[in-house]
Amino acid sequence: GIATLVMLISLVGGRIIPGFTANWLARERRGVKAPKAFGRFDGVVLAITGATLATWVADPDLAILPWASLAAGAAALVRLARWRGMATLREPLLWVLHLGYAWVAIGFILLAGVVPGLPASGALHALTGGAVGTMILAVMTRASLGHTGRRLAAGPVTTTIYLLVTLAAVLRVVAPLAGDLYTWVAILTAGGEIGRAHV
Repeated sequence: GIATLVMLISLVGGRIIPGFTANWLARERRGVKAPKAFGRFDGVVLAITGATLATWVADPDLAILPWASLAAGAAALVRLARWRGMATLREPLLWVLHLGYAWVAIGFILLAGVVPGLPASGALHALTGGAVGTMILAVMTRASLGHTGRRLAAGPVTTTIYLLVTLAAVLRVVAPLAGDLYTWVAILTAGGEIGRAHV
């Protein structure tokens, strides 16, 4: 199930993130180079992503999985860099989409086991609470504005939701590294999730 959601984020996100970003840049920041449109490179990244996810589902203990995960994470980061996310920092409704896809790359890199002391659950939390949670909020809030004819811009409450889900995901990923403070970090994570739900 998680692998399917990550693949959907990679596929659909690869269409809407650069598309929405290009439209906004053309309107708000003329002169800034447009994101790269979907092309052959994106197809290669999707193939690497799909193969890595299939390997993970088939046997998470395969010796090749860390290397495949590292390749998938690096490819996702390069793909993300081509979408001009840094140029969207003044519009939360856009940068949150880039952040959601960044969690895919982070999840793959963590799945490779590159952080000493961090269990495999860290990768799961990056992919679920990070990628899935962030992208659901990002698309849901944008769609609710667009389909009700309102201006496509995130207000303070919506921005707070984005920050809370990000905080919760970060804390959940790093919680195993907190040692004796693990319980407190887990409580803070839950607080971020509860706060997001109430906002």
